Amino acid sequence: MKKIHLSWLLLISINITAQPISQRLNNAWKAFMADSQMRYAIAAFSVFDLNTGKIVFERNANIGLAPASTQKIITSVAAFEMLGKEYRFKTELGYTGSINKGELNGDLYISGSGDPTLGSWRWKKTVDSNLLGEWAQAIKSAGIKSITGNILVDTSRFSYQAIPDGWIWQDIGNYYGAGSFALNWKENQFDVLLKSGNYLNSAVEILSSEEKFLNELRAAEKGSGDNAFAYLPIGKKMALIKGSIPLAENSFSISLADPDPTETLAKEFCGYLQSNGILTSKAFRYQNISRKNQNPKIVHIHSSPPLDSVNYYFLRKSVNLYGEALLKTISLEKKGFADTEKGIELVRNYFSQTGIDKLSINIIDGSGLSPQNRVTANALLRMLQLARSKPWYNSFFHALPEYNGMKMKSGSINGVRAYAGYHKATDGKEYAFSIIVNNFNGSGSEIVRKIYKLLNLLK
Repeated sequence: MKKIHLSWLLLISINITAQPISQRLNNAWKAFMADSQMRYAIAAFSVFDLNTGKIVFERNANIGLAPASTQKIITSVAAFEMLGKEYRFKTELGYTGSINKGELNGDLYISGSGDPTLGSWRWKKTVDSNLLGEWAQAIKSAGIKSITGNILVDTSRFSYQAIPDGWIWQDIGNYYGAGSFALNWKENQFDVLLKSGNYLNSAVEILSSEEKFLNELRAAEKGSGDNAFAYLPIGKKMALIKGSIPLAENSFSISLADPDPTETLAKEFCGYLQSNGILTSKAFRYQNISRKNQNPKIVHIHSSPPLDSVNYYFLRKSVNLYGEALLKTISLEKKGFADTEKGIELVRNYFSQTGIDKLSINIIDGSGLSPQNRVTANALLRMLQLARSKPWYNSFFHALPEYNGMKMKSGSINGVRAYAGYHKATDGKEYAFSIIVNNFNGSGSEIVRKIYKLLNLLK
């Protein structure tokens, strides 16, 4: 009996393995959609065989859903194509007025190009102290030992709107919801150091911050992580911090969005100049101007890391700021003015020219943070196919994170989990795929586990 039983199991196993991948995906999809977490949800799934050039499986692939950060694939592909792999942001440093015996009777001048890497810790050349040292040396080399004026920042080529439409209040006070400016600094974020009480729901003390906050933070269970959120002030002078951090933490750091990174840079630059022997006026401050009326003398041009390096962190670390900056830069380079809506229009028109219907790309930002974005799984899939045919593909592929043993970009906002990427199966077949789930109920980690189970069929 045992031999017969084992034989039947072997036959069943062989039969399942012999099923076409499309049939196995269909069976798994039905089980996935019947799961209790999907009772009120909608999902889209599309799989493409890169060897045969045929769709293997698709369900709801042309329904626009909130893609979360898988939308970064759209901005990444567009940036590679419309700006180029070697594109670099340029930030100009100069002065107006005249120099007499080492004294600048005029102002320092900075023209920002929206470089999101200024002051970033991710590259040696962009680290704040290295960058400010580079600028201070350029000023000294110009023969300037003291400055009577201010810092003039040229923002005339940028829209005043730093934050895209559709971002929610809960996000825009936090580091991942930082706005994109003509002159960014330290990824437009700052840290707040906290100390929590020793029991549940006890108060949390703010240990260090240059800002003052309304504080409603409380202590939660050990290991609960950072569940603190900052809300920018509406009708009040101070931002609100609420939520929780783990109990019994003596030095717990959270990162918030800097609402005026240009001012932060100006203050730090002033302090750096003074500490390095370059005197500034007591009233040294910054003001936004247009270059047209200034005619500055440029003493230094700072170049960012190349786009493929910026894109690496954009996709691998899912830095929202980089996506918003890239979208505005496409607008700046193609239209002469940095504006999110103009960038979106250019991106949608570009993809339309490649045969991807722009109506399948209804986006309002470059990062996917807005819950109002709507993209089809099929559109993402076709962008992955497009990327694979380009000379910059290796840079794009390398930047994709690895989850569940697969190279893919993830997406996660409230009620949304999504993945899009590539995988080579053990039988040698190569697939591109996209899956988007909206409005699931219950645990996010549980729905991810079930998505992985579905994707495992591509292995």
